[in-house]
Amino acid sequence: MMAKIVKGSDFKGVVDYILDKNKNAQVVAYEGLFMENRETIAMSFNAQSGMNDRVAKPVGHIALSFSKEDEPRLTNRAMAGIALEYMERMGIRNTQFFIARHFDKEHPHMHIAFNRIDNNGNTISDKHERMRSTRICKKLTLKYGLHMANGKENVKRNRLKEPDKTKYELYDILKAEVGRCGNWNVLVANLKRQGVEVHFSHRGQTNEIQGVVFTKNGYRFNGSKVDRRFSFSKIDAALRHNRNEERMGMTAKAHEAAIPIATPGTAQSELFNGSLGLLNGNGSSYNATDMEANQEMADILRRKKKRKRGFRL
Repeated sequence: MMAKIVKGSDFKGVVDYILDKNKNAQVVAYEGLFMENRETIAMSFNAQSGMNDRVAKPVGHIALSFSKEDEPRLTNRAMAGIALEYMERMGIRNTQFFIARHFDKEHPHMHIAFNRIDNNGNTISDKHERMRSTRICKKLTLKYGLHMANGKENVKRNRLKEPDKTKYELYDILKAEVGRCGNWNVLVANLKRQGVEVHFSHRGQTNEIQGVVFTKNGYRFNGSKVDRRFSFSKIDAALRHNRNEERMGMTAKAHEAAIPIATPGTAQSELFNGSLGLLNGNGSSYNATDMEANQEMADILRRKKKRKRGFRL
């Protein structure tokens, strides 16, 4: 279960969108509205919002989406009950609203339209609403035994609009590159080849880096806004991990290469030459570009040669 929260100023616009006949909308719950038609619904909303004209965006609009796997269980009645409990937990109460289910997509989803000006003329708080909404969606998903989606992996990329379209493109690129790069220089170069510019933010007037910003298609995103795993500190930790794994793998290969082979006519020097060829980038199976790791590995091999008498390159 996921929620997308939008605020606006045009009740007629949101009513027309949610009750569009092309979306096969079915109203499953409502309160405090004249439901004769779309015009009377919008009129009801506008009348109450006039009780507090200090609020520039009195329109509340929330889309609740569920996994396709849950469709057999999600009757209109069940979805209405979940939506009403979501609203209660969000503090959306004592106000006008209607809930409509749409059937224009493969996954079950519904829309909540509500007045942010309640029946007493007070404003329904939106403080930390997205954080609260995420927490509530998880609780309701567990409570009702709904399918737990894998987050961004299941998002339909072809249906996204900007800037979300670029944001998810960036997510896919970062997921692939951060997982295989060993340092920032390599990562920045790989990202640049794919149209992504990288900028670092510093603490005050110092050289201490405290954040990273990615730019693609003219849109800028802080790393943590793309995904929590892509903050500067977490990317930096992932790159160090990759570098350590790479060093351990190279050390193991060098150890295997240094073991004498009993096969007649096989020179030990050939084994070392093959290993050094990987370090020099001549081997097609090795694509590391971390110069620091290469230098360290070369030092290891030189020390091994001194300890092994009779070895000649």
